[in-house]
Amino acid sequence: MAVRKLGSIRFRARSAGALLLPALWLMTAGSAAALDNGLAKTPPMGWNSWNKFHCNVSEKLIRETADAMVATGMRDAGYVYLVIDDCWQVDRDAQGNIVPDPKRFPSGMKALADYVHSKGLKFGIYSDAGRMTCQKRPGSRGYEFQDARQYAAWGVDYLKYDWCHHGKQNSEASYALMRDALAKAGRPIVFSICEWGSTKPWLWAGDVGNLWRTTGDIQDCWDCKRKWGGLGWTQILDQQVGLEVYAGPGHWNDPDMLEVGNGGMTTEEYRAHFTMWCILAAPLMAGNDLRNMTDEIREILTNPEVIAVDQDPLGKQGVKVRDDGDLEVWAKQMADGSRAVALLNRSTKKQEIAVQWTEIGYPAHLKAAVRDLWKKQDLGTATGRFSAEVPGHAVVLVRIRP
Repeated sequence: MAVRKLGSIRFRARSAGALLLPALWLMTAGSAAALDNGLAKTPPMGWNSWNKFHCNVSEKLIRETADAMVATGMRDAGYVYLVIDDCWQVDRDAQGNIVPDPKRFPSGMKALADYVHSKGLKFGIYSDAGRMTCQKRPGSRGYEFQDARQYAAWGVDYLKYDWCHHGKQNSEASYALMRDALAKAGRPIVFSICEWGSTKPWLWAGDVGNLWRTTGDIQDCWDCKRKWGGLGWTQILDQQVGLEVYAGPGHWNDPDMLEVGNGGMTTEEYRAHFTMWCILAAPLMAGNDLRNMTDEIREILTNPEVIAVDQDPLGKQGVKVRDDGDLEVWAKQMADGSRAVALLNRSTKKQEIAVQWTEIGYPAHLKAAVRDLWKKQDLGTATGRFSAEVPGHAVVLVRIRP
């Protein structure tokens, strides 16, 4: 069996019959120092424009999305950050100030932020550590402190900071510079590092950003792969194994934004995608059109018991405790001593998946209550193990309480 090394963690590669070390997921979360800005004590939740709208962003879209976040119950479920991604900016003025697109954002960013805030939401924006953004709009290189002051003046609460057109810049130094700029801007701003895992940010970003991307861009599919680096969500999931020791309150691994509701997968596949992001204690940034959302998608995104797994205050990232080829068991330690356990079936056929108590840190003789978090049903008590029939490309998520 192949053994890979990631950071300081050694683990067995994914293969049929592989049994991951049960002790791995019990390791202390957050071995790196956390960014001390008092923010993101649980994984940030919100909405980002990129996955659905790409460059087609506007003041009208953001206002309507803010309205929809309230009307659909997304805000009340915890989604509070409304983030405009690339393409809002077009130039710099004679003083070097960043200029929003006057046609798409005629009222300006301060007025738009005020509207977002009036809905009980927080306002987020996007820039790049290079001289240009990924869509070749002005980046922040050389303007870090000026941009940070401008964002604070507008009322920005969240900055996603990309890594295009960076030349020979050092990633750690570039992101630390913007961290320092934000700290001096006079407003609390969540700092989202987006360098795609290219320089292993989990090794250095714990005291630089509140979250950091660990992989290339997510795609709206189960396991497709794009030539330019886009990945299906299960491929991204595989790359999170071994990173759990670097995450914790204030500093999170970010496997990218959610694709739930964008049309490329089935409802079951979206439910599995959302479940695994919650097991990972990942930031939950919805990326669909909230103005035109089906009841099924809304119910996935707003399930309070599943969201509670992601938002658990202990801040433990879940881990894979067993890998039997297409059948996987993932577990997350919760603040009350319970375990959230995901039984993931990556095959196309219904199969039974079992979890042993000893795999999740409990003694075999322990009697525990089991609750299905998607069905919102108590399943009774079990001793030593639990099993369930899991449909193809689907997941069963339970909470096990001694």
